[in-house]
Amino acid sequence: MLDFKHTDRSRREFESLSLDHLDALYSAGLRLTKNDRDAEDLVQDTFLRAFRFFDKFERGTNMKAWLFKILTNTFINKYRRRVKERVVVEGASREAGNERFVTREPTESSADPEQFFFEKLLSDDVIRSIDQLPIDFRLVVILADLQEFSYKEIAEILDCPVGTVMSRLYRGRKLLQKNLLGYAVASGVVLPKQAAEIGAQAEDEAEILEFKRRG
Repeated sequence: MLDFKHTDRSRREFESLSLDHLDALYSAGLRLTKNDRDAEDLVQDTFLRAFRFFDKFERGTNMKAWLFKILTNTFINKYRRRVKERVVVEGASREAGNERFVTREPTESSADPEQFFFEKLLSDDVIRSIDQLPIDFRLVVILADLQEFSYKEIAEILDCPVGTVMSRLYRGRKLLQKNLLGYAVASGVVLPKQAAEIGAQAEDEAEILEFKRRG
């Protein structure tokens, strides 16, 4: 048994601060591993590591962000190779049926052209599209658009510059836009002509935002 050298009081404090984020951690873990068993193992390892180093957590700061930093580091260091080698995917989309693609910061995304069809697509289509993203892009999309962390928080979680976060999120959203437009046309939500117009408008607005970002 692991000796965490914590008192019952600290254990209770850890549980009171961390357990509210269990579902969010599992949801993110499922999107990263795309396998329910690996997601459960990842979250379990995350909680074990978090409890072991709970004395390092600065009280009053963002517990969720701290836990997600541990989760992403654990995934990158321990699970990434295993996920690449796994062939069978055990129905990850079914476990995340109620997740939605949400953007809370309108100044950081092209809301108008994308929102038109995002809200009309089934969650499974969105989740499937997210699962198809390369892992570096998938990480920032999960953290920004599913978990609603700010750019600064994501940069701290991933230990990278804010500019890198913005670039990866921009590219990840562009890939999502392309995939979801295809789903929207295939499902009859929008016509091919409308999809072309939406894509062109989103491209123009994204280029403007990118120009402003590079300033």
